Amino acid sequence: MGKPTGFMEFKRVSESYAPVEQRVKNYREFVAHLTDAEAQQQGARCMDCGIPFCNNGCPVNNIIPDWNDLVYRGKWRQALDVLHSTNNFPEVTGRICPAPCEAACTLNINNDAVGIKSIEHAIIDKGGENGWVVPQPAQKKTGKKVAVVGSGPAGLAAAQQLARAGHAVTVFEKNSRIGGLMRYGIPDFKLDKRLLDWRMAQLAAEGVQFQTHTFIGKEAPGKAIANDAQKTISPNQLQKEFDAVILSGGSEQPRDLPVLGRQLKGVHFALEFLIPQNKENAGDAKNPINVQGKHVVVIGGGDTGSDCVGTSNRQGAASITQIEVMPRAPDQENKPLTWPYWPMKLRTSSSHDEGCERDWAIATQAFNGENGVLKSISAVRVEFKDGKMVEIAGSEFTLQADFVFLAMGFTNPLAQVLDAFGVEKDARGNAKATTDGDNGYHTSVKKVFAAGDMRRGQSLVVWAIREGRQCARAVDEFLMGSSLLPR
Repeated sequence: MGKPTGFMEFKRVSESYAPVEQRVKNYREFVAHLTDAEAQQQGARCMDCGIPFCNNGCPVNNIIPDWNDLVYRGKWRQALDVLHSTNNFPEVTGRICPAPCEAACTLNINNDAVGIKSIEHAIIDKGGENGWVVPQPAQKKTGKKVAVVGSGPAGLAAAQQLARAGHAVTVFEKNSRIGGLMRYGIPDFKLDKRLLDWRMAQLAAEGVQFQTHTFIGKEAPGKAIANDAQKTISPNQLQKEFDAVILSGGSEQPRDLPVLGRQLKGVHFALEFLIPQNKENAGDAKNPINVQGKHVVVIGGGDTGSDCVGTSNRQGAASITQIEVMPRAPDQENKPLTWPYWPMKLRTSSSHDEGCERDWAIATQAFNGENGVLKSISAVRVEFKDGKMVEIAGSEFTLQADFVFLAMGFTNPLAQVLDAFGVEKDARGNAKATTDGDNGYHTSVKKVFAAGDMRRGQSLVVWAIREGRQCARAVDEFLMGSSLLPR
């Protein structure tokens, strides 16, 4: 519980950022983790609240009060062990998770939550600096083989858990590097990819094998989907060679905006911009999309849209405007009404702080161009009446735009993968599988399981890690009759 009176004595201290004028000149991380003294003081603020709502606010059920107390007492190694007991990749979640645990913190009732995410960040960085994160190979092999299709957080969490249970695990990835959207969808300035390489080295030492440039299915995905595959393996072959298969690909199908002019040069899905930039940063080919000196409009107000803003700033865009169709959220939530649940309120990211005009309740009517090249967009202001979106008469306007990035979310995982396996889908196009009971995470196809976005749809990294861990236990039970893996 930290210091009994700590929450009354100490204020919340946030992590420090490099100045905007410095950080927009490169793609390096710019958030500095707390000092030992700052982290210990934050740990001291964790109060004896009786029921730690933060545990349930966190999808992986991190044992937050315990590691807060250990950090407060300077027991960093033990804090790392507690953190790893529920979370395979805290170096990722400590940087990019939106921290629903903090929304659920009892202190958040007074708008002063414990800096849980910043403490997590400090713990894992200290573990890395001191060499405490080491391989944990299984002492005994089971002789069972598991294939994991997709190397995002769900697939990698499942792979690590199953390898530690003694199974032979192979992860298949259609792109050139392991990590899924952690690798390609999240910009380097938010998540340094050397951290992924560091963690992948641990998985490899634990026996996990990686096979990149490999698409599992029959029909290749469309051009909107990143795909570096150089060979294809059929589901039948995979099912013959392995005792169990986990489908853990991301929800990669982007939501489109089929209005007049959609075909114009300059209109792109967000990942058509973000993925090549990450590849360029890794030493691959240059990003074919360069917005230097151009006017950029980002459609969609979520994290992906924010990533487009940050990347556009680093490329030197002349102007950046982000719009979304929903009305502006309140600056502050109604805490007595929403706590301890995730509140709807206005969120301003570090990318927005670097330079961006934002506007809300706007519907795009058309993309306008000359000679096939985008020049502007036509839009109209909207309002919601009786749950329906209504255009406001006379509110039409035009925005100059050389590039438009569509960042309106993702609708479903690749149908080509699910259809190739013959997996039954739910109404939203996800793999149909329950999380409970004897058949948890088991699809309609024998020995084929699904986890993460593949099963639940577009979601957070932390939810993917949770599902990967739970799916690993379900697979272990399926193969061995029982499991000692945590659920």
